[in-house]
Amino acid sequence: MLVSICIATYQRPEGLRRLMEGLDRLIFTKLEQPKIEVIVVDNDPTCSAQAFCQQLQSQFKWALKYFSEPQRGISYVRNKAVAEASTDADFILFIDDDEVPEPDWIEQLLIVQQQYQADVVCGPALPFFPESDVPQWVISGHFFEPQRYPTGHQLQCACTNNVLVRGSILRAMDQVFDNRFALIGGEDSHLFMRLDQAGYKLVWADLAVVYEWVPKSRTNVKWILQRGYRCYGTYSLCAREIEPLPKIAAKTILTGSGRMAIGVVSLLPSLFLGKSQSVQALLQLSRGAGMLSGLVGKSYNEYRTVHGD
Repeated sequence: MLVSICIATYQRPEGLRRLMEGLDRLIFTKLEQPKIEVIVVDNDPTCSAQAFCQQLQSQFKWALKYFSEPQRGISYVRNKAVAEASTDADFILFIDDDEVPEPDWIEQLLIVQQQYQADVVCGPALPFFPESDVPQWVISGHFFEPQRYPTGHQLQCACTNNVLVRGSILRAMDQVFDNRFALIGGEDSHLFMRLDQAGYKLVWADLAVVYEWVPKSRTNVKWILQRGYRCYGTYSLCAREIEPLPKIAAKTILTGSGRMAIGVVSLLPSLFLGKSQSVQALLQLSRGAGMLSGLVGKSYNEYRTVHGD
């Protein structure tokens, strides 16, 4: 078995170093160890990650390949990574350059894939706060905690921050990630919603854990609300293409308006319950507004200046 791990990177030298150290610690105690190759695609035109990858190759546990993708945009980078993966790779995995996996990360994904005969297996990306002065309202509000499910729960969507996909599925596609989403994000949601609609099986693996480093620049109200607006906006932007428009329009208007109504109703009492509750109310408003904006084709260009900050 051959597993290809695809990594998109952009000017995150410390994050990439931590990730590669984590990949070097991967272990297999329940399954036979597969062959593993790591594909790093650098979206920095100056190829700032090249020297690090070249220095690492001789001491790295797995096969390591470095490539550059000068066209700015996350979809271009991920498409390049898929194209450069070995043509006989049984599975293609995606993980971000600000994450670190548990040592049994891949093994847990493969166990669930085999158990449920899944085409796509997704796991949780749990937050890790490197700074000690994270505001308490951020922690108590659980703003960076992902939604989790029992292992084996069937999904309709997935994210590329922790996911395994059958290699044959991606190789059969003319364009894996839609380049229309290059600067706005959501290219992964669009891909996995398409796969779900095509009848492929997407499941959750709750023990396949990676940790996402959350910098101080994200632990503020503005970033949290913008991310909520963007994520829910791009989701509805994708959904309007995947599902019949009358059906998705009715569903999105109802759900988006409902979220905004909940936000409005809970905002006043939340002022007496602490900052985390106030931000939760505002987040409901942002998510609802994002859903409605996505429905009419508007998007927030999250990656227009930097990648993923």
